[in-house]
Amino acid sequence: MSGSGEHRTLTDYLLYAWGVLVFAFLFLPIVVIILYSFNEGRLLVAFTEFGFTPFRAIVERPQIRSAVIVSIQTGAIAAVLATALGTLAGVAMARRPGRWVFWFVLLLLLVSVTPEIVDAVALLPWLVFLGQDVGLGIFDNGVVRLVVGHSLFSTAVVAYIVRARLVGLDAQLEEASADLYASPWTTFRRITLPLAMPAVLAGGLLAFTLSLDNTIISAFVQVSGTTPWPVYVLSALRSGLRPEIAAVSTIMLLLTLLSLVLVWLVLRRAGDSDTQIARTMTGN
Repeated sequence: MSGSGEHRTLTDYLLYAWGVLVFAFLFLPIVVIILYSFNEGRLLVAFTEFGFTPFRAIVERPQIRSAVIVSIQTGAIAAVLATALGTLAGVAMARRPGRWVFWFVLLLLLVSVTPEIVDAVALLPWLVFLGQDVGLGIFDNGVVRLVVGHSLFSTAVVAYIVRARLVGLDAQLEEASADLYASPWTTFRRITLPLAMPAVLAGGLLAFTLSLDNTIISAFVQVSGTTPWPVYVLSALRSGLRPEIAAVSTIMLLLTLLSLVLVWLVLRRAGDSDTQIARTMTGN
């Protein structure tokens, strides 16, 4: 038999070419931004010469440094909060099935598909009411507002991932722990949580990356002095994009890619196949 399986038709080559064009269309703008982050010119669109001045501006310019710190700080806190709440929700859905799970999943789905502009418009008066009318001063803090806003969607994502992980694992170990008279807390701490830990870590890293990218809610709920990086970029559009914006965007991209690689490594070390990793990441 000749290598008929290796025979390529014109349609195959056209499909390959079309796939290359689609990926080029999607990723070439990102490549351009990375290249222009080394632009020594005054404006981003006018490349003059190669250099590292835009990256030095991240440290030297207080506004940029503050925006980056606020984004990273908010992302870390929001990730911890979303991971804690999402883990508990995911464990409950996987290990306490019932009719309530349908309605709870429906609620999480509602959180996931609600447009961010709707969440932002709803959060702003609510946070102002809590902070000023009720007198809970903590909600006047800019970082707290950002963490609350960023945690909404991330909590649902973590819940999906943890539930997908535990649904695919046998509950016999937890049942054996209960048969040996271990308390529910001991069973959770020593059996359930270690089983779910790869998904917990993956969900936490994803929550962090989602927070870095949150723009609409951040623009509504942020207060003076706690402007995150995406909002700073939007405000910079009025005076023209500068190369340091591309430099910080490049760093944010690297942080996001690093987080995704860590997610893959964590799940891979847990023994998951690539298919299982994809299913866990999508909450299936």
